Amino acid sequence: MKVLIVDDENLAISRLQRLLNDEGVENITSFTNPQEALKECIKSKFDVVFLDISMPGITGLELANMILELEPKTFVVFQTAYSEYALEAYKTGGMGYLLKPVETTLLKDVLKKIEIYMSSNTLSEDKKIIAKRGDRLYLINLDDIYYIRADLDEVIIKIKETDAYVRKKIGDLEKLLSNKNFFRVHRSYIVNVDKIKSMQSIDQSKLEISFDGIDEIVTSSKDGAKEFREYLERRLI
Repeated sequence: MKVLIVDDENLAISRLQRLLNDEGVENITSFTNPQEALKECIKSKFDVVFLDISMPGITGLELANMILELEPKTFVVFQTAYSEYALEAYKTGGMGYLLKPVETTLLKDVLKKIEIYMSSNTLSEDKKIIAKRGDRLYLINLDDIYYIRADLDEVIIKIKETDAYVRKKIGDLEKLLSNKNFFRVHRSYIVNVDKIKSMQSIDQSKLEISFDGIDEIVTSSKDGAKEFREYLERRLI
């Protein structure tokens, strides 16, 4: 795990570095200057970035957006002495929000969450997709997914109870699900074929797809509808 710490307080960097070392994390780079940290992110990729929210020049929230633009798969963890930024931090896509002084137990929880995400790069028959909504993690069975929708640098996983988010591009999940009964009917949608209730042709030969158990409709693209029909025909042979 390659880690970057950005904090304008050397004492905070030293403490976090020591706590990370205690958890077996050794590959750590640190900066007190956010501009210098951003330059390093342009040159190097980091798995996890710990950012202080309140820094001169560039705030941690602003720096997080810049880093995620460079590398959307980076896991961002915020650390701050103030609790009022929590909601904004999660909206930015943060994996964790640690109040200073950082508690060992909470740091362990964040690292464990990140390790789960990092290990979910392949899907076996019994594999679950790990997704989040706010600060809650969902372990989602493939059979429970209705559809997957692209949302900027994340995807939304639709299950019956809720929507949850995964920090992957839809093309990445399409590859992971290539040997399952999922089909990409639109550049922004992958559907679980086993959850489909009915399909209806609409203008330009597109398909409106409805599902068992939820009152939502996914509309395919014209090319997606053609390829999906061919896929279904092959399955019926």
